[in-house]
Amino acid sequence: MRGWLKATIGVVVLSGVLVGADRIAVGVAEDEAAEQILKSGRMSGKPDVSIEGFPFLTQVVSRKLDDVRISSDGLTVGEGKDKVALHAFRAELSGVEVSGNMSSAVVDRGSGSALITYEDLSRLLPPASELVPNAGRLSLGAGTRLSLSYGGPGKVKASMGPFPVGDAAVHSQGDTVTVDGFKLSSMASLLAGVSDQSLAPISFTLSALPAGLDLSSVTPREDGLQLAFDGKGVKLIG
Repeated sequence: MRGWLKATIGVVVLSGVLVGADRIAVGVAEDEAAEQILKSGRMSGKPDVSIEGFPFLTQVVSRKLDDVRISSDGLTVGEGKDKVALHAFRAELSGVEVSGNMSSAVVDRGSGSALITYEDLSRLLPPASELVPNAGRLSLGAGTRLSLSYGGPGKVKASMGPFPVGDAAVHSQGDTVTVDGFKLSSMASLLAGVSDQSLAPISFTLSALPAGLDLSSVTPREDGLQLAFDGKGVKLIG
């Protein structure tokens, strides 16, 4: 009986040591992966990385991680005038094949999401004076932009100062987002001295998307424009 008890205690202690070593190793790997993703230029800021699954060390031996999750709340995407803040980025990556020193990583499949606020989205649009005929009659400053907000399923609505403009559908093709032409409301048409007119569609491309993923869809929500991402065979590091 005593021999059995000692053996049991020994197994428990050994298991605890192995679990502890596994958790230490995964913590080191997560930090190194975050550094390498930043260095590779796949994200504009250092992300939080979580390597799921247990044990981790067996995944290291196979050099393929089953489930990696990355997140960040301080990213930007796009270039030049199309550069914009990206909030609440989250991604799940499956089948991540890595080198022994984390110098390269390729993802079998990945998906993610993020948000662009309407305030930030409006900065991607030209000034109202360039969009609305006779906008000067509305006594708006030269740099005044359309204010955007949620316009219902699939739509955003715009206003110029206190004047409502109308709503428009939003959709994407590839990494390009298009806001269909806002149809001027009766009040905006009257004040601008035009009738039955719509603004031209506005498009912008979101380049340098995080983690090498592609834009798959955009969905207007109350708090902003929800972006969805996906990708296959994505080069995450290297």
